[in-house]
Amino acid sequence: MNLNHFNQLSAADAEATLAHCVAIPDWRTALVVARPYSSLDALLDYADTLASRWDSADLTQALSAHPRIGERADGEGKEATLSRNEQSAVDNDNSQLKQALRSGNAAYEQRFGQVFLIRAKGRSGEQMLAELHRRLANDPQQEQQEALIQLREITQLRLRESFQ
Repeated sequence: MNLNHFNQLSAADAEATLAHCVAIPDWRTALVVARPYSSLDALLDYADTLASRWDSADLTQALSAHPRIGERADGEGKEATLSRNEQSAVDNDNSQLKQALRSGNAAYEQRFGQVFLIRAKGRSGEQMLAELHRRLANDPQQEQQEALIQLREITQLRLRESFQ
């Protein structure tokens, strides 16, 4: 999609085009209400400003749409497709890695009560596993901040890719 087209869409259609970026409707609404944008950089900057205000409730809401690392997202929707592509570095034939990710995910969920969130794009399966293990040592407040940073990175990546 190009920026001019996005600027001219109805509010409902514009929000729908952003649905795959993050499962936080208030963020999408605020981004749409602020149109028109003079440049993609202006849109991305404002999107990140909005994302910098996210809190634990926003994180919980967004995590409802994220699969566990190492598990493929189900469905045919754009978000599921993006998630599968972003996690493509996890080698499905590497049973040792898949088992380590399953175990790490279980430990993480037991410790923090939520799905482990990481920007998968640009990382190998082994790098994601190492990050999971490192973050298990965080206290809950530190981990919430790290998860919010990862959510912002994922959202920015998906938003940028929407306009290419």
